[in-house]
Amino acid sequence: MARFDMTHSEMATMGGEARAENFCDMGLMYATGRGCDVDLVAAHKWLNIAAIKGSDRAAELRADLAHTMTKMQLAEALRAAREWMTMH
Repeated sequence: MARFDMTHSEMATMGGEARAENFCDMGLMYATGRGCDVDLVAAHKWLNIAAIKGSDRAAELRADLAHTMTKMQLAEALRAAREWMTMH
C-alpha cells in the first residue's frame, strides 16, 4: 500500500498545489476498501490532509470516521498526516 500512497500523493501534488479532492478520494478508498484493504488509519490520514488543504467534504467524512476509531488509531493517523505534511 505504501507504493500506492506514494504514486497517488505525487500525482496529487503535480503542478504545484495539492488538490484536496484527490486526497479525499484516497481517504474514501481506504475507508471503503475500494481496490485495497480497509485501513481506517490511512483513510483518516488522507481525509485529514484533504481537510487541511481545504476540502469541507473531507472534514465531515474525517469526523464521521473518527467516531469509529480507537484513540490509538486516531493518534497513529494524526501522526502519519503530520509526517506527510512536513515531508511535502
